[in-house]
Order: sequence, then C-alpha cells, then structure tokens
Amino acid sequence: MNKTLVASLMLGAAVMVSAPAYAIDSTGCGLGSMAWRGQSGILPQVAAVTTNGTFGTQTFGITFGTSGCDPNGRVTGGTQKMVLAFLENNLEQFAMDAAAGQGETLTTLAGIMDMDEKTVAEKTYQNFAVLFPNENVDAVDVTLKFYQIMKA
Repeated sequence: MNKTLVASLMLGAAVMVSAPAYAIDSTGCGLGSMAWRGQSGILPQVAAVTTNGTFGTQTFGITFGTSGCDPNGRVTGGTQKMVLAFLENNLEQFAMDAAAGQGETLTTLAGIMDMDEKTVAEKTYQNFAVLFPNENVDAVDVTLKFYQIMKA
C-alpha cells in the first residue's frame, strides 16, 4: 500500500516538473479562473481548477452567466475581454498570421470585433512591429495595442 502511494506521488511530481510552462489559463471560467487568470504554470492552474471545483463556481457561472462564463460557451465581458481570451491561447499563431497578413486567427478576430476580415488583416500586417516590438510581449499588451489599432 505504501509503495503504491509513494510511486503515485513520485509520478505526480515528475509530471508537474516536466509539464510545459507555456500553458496559460486553460481552466475556463469561474471564480478560480478569474482569481488566477494570467498566471502560467501548473500550480496556478491547479489552484484555479480546485477553487472552481470546491465552490462550484464554474457550474454556477455557466448556468447563470456569471464569473466570466456564458451558458452558450462564449467569453463574456465585452469585446476587449473576448480578444484577450482568444489571444491568451493563440498568441503565437496570431503573430504568424499577422506577419503574413492572413490566417484563421485574423478571421476569428475580425468576427469578434465585427469588422471586415480584409481590414483586420491589413491593419495587423501594417502594424506588426507595433503589436510585436520584441519576442517577449504578452497577450495583455498585444490585446491593448490590437484594440487601439482596430479602433483607429
């Protein structure tokens, strides 16, 4: 019994250590997801899921449209929040599409912004250096710049 428990704990620790650190906020919606939003790594995600599960905020939020949840599976809280939620999970692909001036992320963002796809593609292509001034930008900065560029 003790050997099985120790082996399980060691396996869990190995998974935590070897897991990629680039996974960001894949916990969905709910109070835990809101409290730990934007923090990367295993521990913040486990804390968010645990909070959501312990207090039932994800289920409640999905049912009643609170805590960043929507019964239809959409991110709530306005266009800018939807853009941020999308870019948090698709930033690398967005960078590639913006550099090329075409791609699925640009199509999706055009839909979120309720804009013409061609306009979004042209503006992101022309402003790539503004959106991505270096390789260490984060989704929040890119979202703010993207939103300003699209509204200009």
